[in-house]
Amino acid sequence: DEIPTVVGIFSAFGLVFSVSLFAWICCQRKSSKSNKTPPYKFVHVLKGVDIYPENLNSKKKFGADDKSEAKNKSAMPKNSLHLDLEKRDLNGNFPKTTPKIQSSPGLENLSPKHFAERKKDSVSPDSLKSITSLSSEDKQDKLGTLFFSLEYNFEKKAFVVNIKEARGLPAMDEQSLTSDPYIKMTILPEKKHKVKTRVLRKTLDPAFDETFTFYGIPYSQIQDLTLHFMILSFDRFSRDDVIGEVLIPLAGIELSEGRLLMDREIIKRNVRKSSGRGELLISLCYQSTTNTLTVVVLKARHLPKSDVSGLSDPYVKVNLYHAKKRISKKKTHVKKCTPNAVFNELFVFDIPCEGLDDISIEFLVLDSDRGSRNEVIGRLTLGSSAEGTGGEHWKEICEYPRRQIAKWHMLCDG
Repeated sequence: DEIPTVVGIFSAFGLVFSVSLFAWICCQRKSSKSNKTPPYKFVHVLKGVDIYPENLNSKKKFGADDKSEAKNKSAMPKNSLHLDLEKRDLNGNFPKTTPKIQSSPGLENLSPKHFAERKKDSVSPDSLKSITSLSSEDKQDKLGTLFFSLEYNFEKKAFVVNIKEARGLPAMDEQSLTSDPYIKMTILPEKKHKVKTRVLRKTLDPAFDETFTFYGIPYSQIQDLTLHFMILSFDRFSRDDVIGEVLIPLAGIELSEGRLLMDREIIKRNVRKSSGRGELLISLCYQSTTNTLTVVVLKARHLPKSDVSGLSDPYVKVNLYHAKKRISKKKTHVKKCTPNAVFNELFVFDIPCEGLDDISIEFLVLDSDRGSRNEVIGRLTLGSSAEGTGGEHWKEICEYPRRQIAKWHMLCDG
């Protein structure tokens, strides 16, 4: 009788010890997960509030009740994420008031005079002369002004860009005489960081007030970077309209003293010359027995710069048309950072009719962009009605079926 009793006591003690050990391990794992900093590359914040990963552990609900918000306003810290949605108008803009900078105590309650004096440290005399001495013709072609601020947080090793607003944008919609603007920003020359603001509807003076925080950028590398702002107008039914661009080299800009307020005139985009679109080498073969068309995208050369950053990341999209209706599409792989791409990719299309009279094929050379819509570098159309080398190439494959014929073609405007 004593042996079963002893075994039962030891079993009970073992069970209690196992349960307590398991509970202790779970608590340790939970505490380690809560202290772990998420590996964000950048944090996008609305309303210009500085947010860092460690502040994101406490989840805050948007659109809370007014009563609960009134109670929590006194206890809410300054760095908490809070959106004053009630202060926006129907277009999503904020009323024009004198901006306050929370991070720098000395910059609070700035008047326009102080704002202009602060900019003199970062703007060269030549640029000031060009801004103040605008002729009447230049004013007619003005594309507006972009206002933004730059800051470097040494404690977090983070580069902070706040896109405040744009004023005096041109109307891109001829019917409503307004625009739907948004801004794409890229850090050059590596193009690793690409961000964009939200679209504000029907306004020529959009107030974005959006903050982008980029981590992992040493302060010593700031001088080698360049900011590229692209101002666009959203178009639901076609390609977005490009209003203009702003290019800011950070060489010579001192960010060690705190936040720096800046504004720049928006200039026309640096449009590529049509003669410099580049060339595409295409090989075609028409098989009359199987009624198929073999297309080989071989090479591209002398492709232009996709933007001010330098080389593009090209790929080719192939569209097959029958009586002006697209019936098939293919695309090649992306070639990174090269103006002379080698594809060597083969595609076989089934022709729905006898002969190639109603068939045409379109080649679009595009620049791959993860952050936004891919931009068309150049276009090429081959068919019986095509002009130049496109029509000649098509005529040859019709006259000599089962023969692979390759030709270089100049790309035209996209």
